[in-house]
Amino acid sequence: MGTLEQLGLVEKVLQLRHTTLSSITLPIPGGSTMTLDIEKPLKRLKVKYPYIVMLPQVHFLEFLTSEAEKYSGFHLLMGARVEGLIEEGGEVHGVRYRLHESGHDTWHEIRAILTVGADGRFSRVRQLAGFEPIKTSPPMDVLWFALPRRPDDPENAIGNIGNGHFIAFLNRFEYWQVAYVIPKGTYQQLHTGGLEALRKSVADLMPSMADRVDALQEWKQVSLLSVESNRLPRWHRPGLLLIGDAAHVMSPVGGVGINYAIQDAVVAANLLTAPLKAGKVSDHDLGKVQRHRELPTRVIQALQAQAQNQVVKRALQPGSGFLISRPLQLLFRLPFLRDIPVRLITLGLWPVRVAN
Repeated sequence: MGTLEQLGLVEKVLQLRHTTLSSITLPIPGGSTMTLDIEKPLKRLKVKYPYIVMLPQVHFLEFLTSEAEKYSGFHLLMGARVEGLIEEGGEVHGVRYRLHESGHDTWHEIRAILTVGADGRFSRVRQLAGFEPIKTSPPMDVLWFALPRRPDDPENAIGNIGNGHFIAFLNRFEYWQVAYVIPKGTYQQLHTGGLEALRKSVADLMPSMADRVDALQEWKQVSLLSVESNRLPRWHRPGLLLIGDAAHVMSPVGGVGINYAIQDAVVAANLLTAPLKAGKVSDHDLGKVQRHRELPTRVIQALQAQAQNQVVKRALQPGSGFLISRPLQLLFRLPFLRDIPVRLITLGLWPVRVAN
């Protein structure tokens, strides 16, 4: 939100249909709950918008595209698939891509002083550049599907934990986007058990949704996200820079991926604008971006790993009915420690601002 405000876009974003998240309620032993406050820590940090804005990613991307189109140098090409890097003299000078048009494929190339790979966790550019990430193995996978939403349903995200699973419902206005978390590698076992078993599990976890699980009629309504977490030892080579999930795939824990990807882009713009205007971007210039962003990325990934191993893994054990252990409950009662996860998730290790 801070970056959008600096770009003069925040009020336009808030005009899009959205919900806000100012706290998260988590189950604890004994059948009670505890609340992780987001608003108060951000107010203590003097953040102008002390909440998380929730809106469908596709709508946000459509908005950014419409704003970017106001600039003469912006051109978005849909349906293009990068098939190769243009390499000359040990440097990357652009990409070759394939475009399906008029019923057949055509080949094209774009040359540039700098090529930026921001193509996500399954980055084609990363693969073509020969970069190998350092991988970790989160203990979970996520099933995504939609269930009907009614006008009298809660506005905020809701969820529950139990029987070796946990579930979250994200408000998408006309429907709930459901994240059903399962132990890693158990999808085939779940699939073999049939949709009825999945429907029953959802109904048991969220009794208030039991009367609409019949909307799940086919497995093609369910998408599997195989959760990964990794990072590249090196984000760049001459003429090429990788940012966001292309450089460091984030676990979905905390939902930090988009924040850290945008911060990567802001830092890259801040540090590379002058070299780009001068017509020459050195590998040393690209290394500055990684050096500025690598520590925040490694810190949040370490925090995610702790949450996955100490919280998520525990919650996914059969018979578990809570998420936060007693030691963590005590820690979250200390204001200073309680504020740290909120700060890292929403703002990062240190503030990132748009230069000029």
